[in-house]
Amino acid sequence: MAKEQTGIKERQRTDLREPRRYKVTIYNDDFTTMEFVVKVLVEVFFKTEAEAETLMLQVHHSDKAVVGIYSYDVATSKVRKATRMAREASFPLRLTVEEE
Repeated sequence: MAKEQTGIKERQRTDLREPRRYKVTIYNDDFTTMEFVVKVLVEVFFKTEAEAETLMLQVHHSDKAVVGIYSYDVATSKVRKATRMAREASFPLRLTVEEE
């Protein structure tokens, strides 16, 4: 006899995990102006003026600051955009993406 077919499929277990998070760090240098750093933080990272100024001062005094934590694609996209803005303005601003 033929095996009876039913419309029920067996469920497969899928392990869903939250995506990894990556932190974007901005570094201090002697050439990039404070105003430009604030501009990047506002335009690329969507910080308020007050948040941007606080982060800029943290970078100035501590040599670096974490500006945000994002998924990998978002983090790398923001770093590329900020770096492109800096190079177009002839600044050596440096940002990195690291796994949290």
